[in-house]
Amino acid sequence: MSGWVAFSEIIRNVALTVAAIVGAILAWRQLSPAALQARSANLQADLARRAHVTELFNRAVGQLRDPNLEVRLAAIYVLREVARDFPDLSNPVFELLQAYLRAGNIDYGDDEPPIDIREIMNILRGRLGEPDAQI
Repeated sequence: MSGWVAFSEIIRNVALTVAAIVGAILAWRQLSPAALQARSANLQADLARRAHVTELFNRAVGQLRDPNLEVRLAAIYVLREVARDFPDLSNPVFELLQAYLRAGNIDYGDDEPPIDIREIMNILRGRLGEPDAQI
């Protein structure tokens, strides 16, 4: 009698193990498309955010030469935030700001440069890690 009990326990344990394996395989097959869909949704959201940032960057570049000071300042601040939020875009932003300063080629003498130029210099000082930067 104890032989039958031992045999039935073995059969029961094998059946439970097979059922658990089949259940795990079925659950994995159900989760796999959902996980793929979630990854795809994350990728689409990242691409949409990237396209939005690219649009902000392009618009800000166009506004740097605007005659209105407030528009130029807004463009400078947008570029600063793009450089902060997207480290892979920080080098192009800083190179653009440096080129903007070089292209101006204006000697202010003893006078203070305009606020937009001072803000660009503050942003670039912050990039260089100078302690007096006001970023």
